[in-house]
Amino acid sequence: MKKLVIVESPTKAKTISKFLNKNFEVESSFGHIRDLPKSTMGIDIEHNFDPKYIIPKDKSKRVTALKKKAAKAREIYFATDEDREGEAISWHLAEVFGLDPSKTKRITFHEVTKDAIVKALENPRAIDLNLVNAQQARRVLDRLVGYELSPFLWKKVFKGLSAGRVQSVAVRLIVEREREIQSFKPTEYWSIDAWFLKQTSSTPAFESKLYKIGENVVEKFDIQHQEQAEKIVKEIETSKNFSIETIEKKATKKTPPPPFTTSTLQQSGNNRFGFSAKQTMMLAQQLYEGIDLGEEGSTGLITYMRTDSVTLSAEFLQEARQFIQKQFGENYALPSPRFYKTKSKSSQEAHEAIRPSSIFRTPDSMKPHLDERQYKLYKLIWERACACQMKEALLDTTIVSIVTNWKTYTLRSVGSTIQFDGWLKVTHHQLKENMIPVLSVNEELTLEKLAPNQHSTEPPPRYTEASLVKTLEEYGIGRPSTYAPTIATIQERNYIKKEDKQLQPTEIAFLVSDLLVQHFPEIVDYQFTAQMEDSLDQIADGEKEWRPMIAEFYQNFKTNLEKKYEEVAKTELAHESTFEICEKCGAPMTVKMSRFGKFLACTKFPECRSTKQLPGAVSGMSVEEEKKLLAEKCQECGNALQMKRSRYGSFVGCSNYPNCKYIKPIQQETGVACPQCGEGQMVSKKSKRGKIFFSCNRYPKCEFALWNKPTGEKCSSCASLLVEKKDGVVCSKSECKDSKIPLKNVKS
Repeated sequence: MKKLVIVESPTKAKTISKFLNKNFEVESSFGHIRDLPKSTMGIDIEHNFDPKYIIPKDKSKRVTALKKKAAKAREIYFATDEDREGEAISWHLAEVFGLDPSKTKRITFHEVTKDAIVKALENPRAIDLNLVNAQQARRVLDRLVGYELSPFLWKKVFKGLSAGRVQSVAVRLIVEREREIQSFKPTEYWSIDAWFLKQTSSTPAFESKLYKIGENVVEKFDIQHQEQAEKIVKEIETSKNFSIETIEKKATKKTPPPPFTTSTLQQSGNNRFGFSAKQTMMLAQQLYEGIDLGEEGSTGLITYMRTDSVTLSAEFLQEARQFIQKQFGENYALPSPRFYKTKSKSSQEAHEAIRPSSIFRTPDSMKPHLDERQYKLYKLIWERACACQMKEALLDTTIVSIVTNWKTYTLRSVGSTIQFDGWLKVTHHQLKENMIPVLSVNEELTLEKLAPNQHSTEPPPRYTEASLVKTLEEYGIGRPSTYAPTIATIQERNYIKKEDKQLQPTEIAFLVSDLLVQHFPEIVDYQFTAQMEDSLDQIADGEKEWRPMIAEFYQNFKTNLEKKYEEVAKTELAHESTFEICEKCGAPMTVKMSRFGKFLACTKFPECRSTKQLPGAVSGMSVEEEKKLLAEKCQECGNALQMKRSRYGSFVGCSNYPNCKYIKPIQQETGVACPQCGEGQMVSKKSKRGKIFFSCNRYPKCEFALWNKPTGEKCSSCASLLVEKKDGVVCSKSECKDSKIPLKNVKS
């Protein structure tokens, strides 16, 4: 009889089986084997919220096979992940096998390596029912909210909508940010920049900024108008002498960031590579469960990826010091380990940061065994973990004050150079050095250039997946295992759309969010949601019972829900009167809402089911743009064209579908001529993955394309098109070193 080890993933099973002898058999449960039913609530509210679990049909064969193996096994080890979900999977398995959870052998490990597995097998414990209850409480709580609030939305708005305890809060954040952007009013302000030359050498000019007028420091909004700025420029220009009043030198240290947690890894994956939170977690799971390293076999390359801790094990700290000394030299190694303090309110998901299972498995040595995306993420994790145990980078900063005649105006230059790169050596982090020449007090300078610069305050940026994860974490909403599925859910359910990494709310998001804020404020209240997370943590720590917590929440929630069914009328939420007349029956038409946005419908529904598209609602274009796009007839059958929508976005199709399947791609003009053929125009298009790009409208005759929007202007160095990027405008030719231009100064 063999000992049976059960994990949740077949990849993990394959990796672990390599480390164990013939006395062990490793099997996978393929995730959860029991769950609440999809077709019904699955919770006995009248009997203390008792969950009614079932074995889904697609799991029945697996469960039968596992029960047979468990019946023959000498011992059973439950080796699922070491978070609440993993604990719950082990508990469900024990329940199905008819085992007493308090007498089971539960093993956990932070990395899928031989040493970790052997050590875990030597130190088994019982299933932690507190962790199981915390997972059950979250599941029951989310089921109660989702299965009772969603039908309310179906009845009062339209079918197919969903609400969730965490997802609705995330949607509210995105909606409120969009409203901030819409109501934002820019404020104009000016700065004065100057460039000075040394009189005694041919060193390049260095930049300076207006710092003081008399004895008063110039604040951001002190110069609000062009007239003010031009007056100051004229007065400075009349000064014949510019001399150095003071020179201040100081050394500063730049400390490396802590090793990754789940949220910071998702943020960096999104910022650096454009990975969604879901993609980052999928890749991290692959690296954790095991990668085939050839002769070495399948091995886990990183530690467990669902964690909010920044702690590193003593073994890794010792290993990292040895590696840094050998690879970079003694002067890069710390005399003693650097420790970071966990900022998260709770650190229940795991007890160590995300790090490589061995620092000696460098990214370059692992590259042949990884695909491109796996390599990028592994390199990111490896560099961050290594860097956090290296010495600080040392910077020399020089602050120079330059005064005009009679000290009417003071300008300031700040220069910085890297004295010692420290941890920057491993991350290749680019710190911008601002070189200024060697100067001395009272030295006179020559003014080369003086320029007023107009600025305007910017609205707050839309959320990206990275910034949304950061905000959810700051509010204490959700936990490491919930960020990725929450963001994925609100995209799948059409509450938000992603354009150039930015999350934009749809019309439905505004409608549903406003409804929930007005009528169910607790559900979408940031503090209340965070308090619920704290309660779940207390359950996991054994400090609170889960059923009374659910009962307290549900009583208030149910009372309010019943009240709102009576108070809220559907017409208040989703209907708008119009002057449109139904073409079939002559009745007035009203604006209604569907999951795809607004449309016109006959008020005599259901007797008359006539509907009509609302101009601009499907495409998101202006009415004029859409009319221009639909002005032509179908090239194949001559019928009218219509704006349509698919899972990949809006498109123009024949109104005679399905008899005619003609499709015309949507191409928004940029007004920029194609530089390659000289005949076509650059138009915006969408790739198969939904990313916007710009190409010649004569494709396939001309295949010229760009990922960024062309401005119409050309590079002064190589005559290639200039394109817009987040921080300014650059040459579209990557090898061209043309300097960036601030976006606001470019006419596009």
